[in-house]
Amino acid sequence: MKFTHDTQDKIWKLTIEDDLIGQDDGTKMLESATEAANAGINLCCADIGKVRFMNSSGLGLLITLLTKFRNKGGEMYLVNPSSSVQKLLIITKLTSIFNIAPTVEEALSKLKNTSKS
Repeated sequence: MKFTHDTQDKIWKLTIEDDLIGQDDGTKMLESATEAANAGINLCCADIGKVRFMNSSGLGLLITLLTKFRNKGGEMYLVNPSSSVQKLLIITKLTSIFNIAPTVEEALSKLKNTSKS
């Protein structure tokens, strides 16, 4: 798994590529998210469009991120899940807890509206 992140308009933008199977990079990702949350950033846009495969550890990682931001009064959007990841989210009924947007732009727009509420 490869990931990059930056902050835009008080939104932590995360991009994940390759397989999301909870490797060592998962710990680094959570540390980065914790730093953002501790700095007062409570909104997250996670682009997972280039994730080919995800196992239960990967799902756990996403759930941990969601919990981290919601515990700070914020929100998280998953962006453009591949068909295989979308099926996994549906089978595990996680579509009922995750917000999902088709594009980063739409997720950012919805998150900005969330912060104004």
